[in-house]
Amino acid sequence: MTVLIAGGTGATGRLLVKNLIGRGLEVITIVRSPEKLPEELRGRDRLRIVTANILDITDSELTDLLRGCDAVASCLGHNLTFQGIYGPPHKLVTQTVHRLCLAIQANRPERPIRFLLMNTAGNSNRDIPEQLSFIERVMLRVIRLLLPPHSDNESAADFLRTQIPHGDTSIEWVVVRPDTLTNDPVESPYEVFPSPVRSALFNPGRTSRINVARFIVDLITDDDIWERWRGQMPVIYNK
Repeated sequence: MTVLIAGGTGATGRLLVKNLIGRGLEVITIVRSPEKLPEELRGRDRLRIVTANILDITDSELTDLLRGCDAVASCLGHNLTFQGIYGPPHKLVTQTVHRLCLAIQANRPERPIRFLLMNTAGNSNRDIPEQLSFIERVMLRVIRLLLPPHSDNESAADFLRTQIPHGDTSIEWVVVRPDTLTNDPVESPYEVFPSPVRSALFNPGRTSRINVARFIVDLITDDDIWERWRGQMPVIYNK
C-alpha cells in the first residue's frame, strides 16, 4: 500500500510518516524543506521525498505522483507566525485538497482512494448539523474574520462534503477533527465521536498529535474502521 502525504514535515505529519513506514507502507511526501524531516526518516527505503511547493507542482506532475497511491493524507496547516496566518496563500489547505482530488479523479482509479484531511474540532460538521450556542456562533464569526486559517480549514472540509459525494467512484474521505493538540511523546488511549462532546471554545479537550497520527493510519489500513467513519468528520480526544 502506498500513501501520499501533504504536510509531512509538520508536527503531526512527521509522526504520520513514521507510523506509516513502521507499519510497512510505502510513503510519498511532498515537502518544501526536506531537512525538516527527522534524519532517521530521510534515509528510509520506504520513503520517497518530493521537494516542491505542492501548489507549484503542475497538474500532470501531481497526477503522476498519485498514480498507484491507495490513500492520501493532508496534514497541512498555516505556520503560527504573522506571515503564516495573514500572508498568502490564504487558502493553502483548500487549494491543496482541491488539486489532490482533481489529480486522483484524473487517474480514474479502479477503486476509491482514501482521502484523510486533518482539520479541527472548532470546525462544525454542517451535514449533521451540530448545535452551537449563540455565543459560540458569534465567536466563530469573529474567529473567521481575525484568523484566516480557520476559514481555510472550514473551506477544505466543505469542499470534501459538497464536491465529493457519497458513492463517488474515485474518492472516499474522512475529516479528522482533533481538539487542542499536544506533543505527548507516546501513544495513549483515545476516544472518537461523530461530533464534539465538549465546546472547542469554552471547554476544549486535548488530543496528542501522536494519537491523531495513529488514528489516521488505522483509518488507512483497517477496513472496518474506515467503514465506520467514511464520509464523516470524527472528533478525537485523549481519554
